[in-house]
Amino acid sequence: MSTSPSTVLVAVPSYRRADRLSRLLAALAEHRDDVLPLRVDVLVIDNDPDGSAAGAAQRASASYVSEPRPGLAAVRNRAIDEALTRGADALVFIDDDEVPEAGWLRTLVAPWVSGEADLVSGRVESVFDSPPSAWITAGGFFRRVRFSDGERMPVAPTNNLLISCAVLRATGIRFDEEFGRTGGEDIHFTSALHRRGARIVAAADAVVIDHVPDERATASWVLRRAFRVGTTTARGDIDLTEGAPRRSARRVRWIAVGAARAVAGAGRWLVGALSRSTVHRARGARLVARGLGMAAGGAGFRYLEYRPRNGS
Repeated sequence: MSTSPSTVLVAVPSYRRADRLSRLLAALAEHRDDVLPLRVDVLVIDNDPDGSAAGAAQRASASYVSEPRPGLAAVRNRAIDEALTRGADALVFIDDDEVPEAGWLRTLVAPWVSGEADLVSGRVESVFDSPPSAWITAGGFFRRVRFSDGERMPVAPTNNLLISCAVLRATGIRFDEEFGRTGGEDIHFTSALHRRGARIVAAADAVVIDHVPDERATASWVLRRAFRVGTTTARGDIDLTEGAPRRSARRVRWIAVGAARAVAGAGRWLVGALSRSTVHRARGARLVARGLGMAAGGAGFRYLEYRPRNGS
């Protein structure tokens, strides 16, 4: 950090969720004074050609820009460009359907302010609009990997993440827009930074609540997501592997690992079916979907979770 007070830009990608965005922006207003003398600016980046987020941003006195290129990777790259252009010292990503808990921003910035981290990953907890089925709960589809406070991480998602702008300037790394329609752009991005020496640290007490709508709390949605995560996990690793021979070896490895996981998952599902165990059936199905995705990603398959939108 070159000057004091430093500036933190909180970037909120948004697409046609004005009500949830308004709820988030109201909550963010309470966090500005919590991190003084840091200066906090809030920027809404609207990926809707119709500008559906403009009204919510204006009512909250947040900055607003429209990003016409579709896809999360393009939106996140616009956030990086805006942060660097505006001279911000750190960039924070939070999704428009999340709400931060008390002390969130203060806890998230602390490892960066102290010089212990280049990226700081907060915790995300899911809350459902309606109670999920016993099958989804048993399968742990919305359970995230937990890291202890201060623990080093190899990768991190961007739905609750601080990034030092100094690292962005030094490395020039951006989100790969080849992942814009498939998802997984965040894991690919943070993995690339980690491989360049960036320190990613967990802030377990920097909590945001992810509100899960009913259309995502279904068996078909969670299995599709598990498959997609499998594909992008494999594709991202292969893409970041240097040298054609090594990439070919990684492809073979992911196909083998994915196939093995799918077989193991099928076996667990069968045990669950025979024993009438919801846990075994749900976790077996999740493992099958993730394994098939890894094998498919290893073979070069791209699953477009985020379909082209009308008019884009």
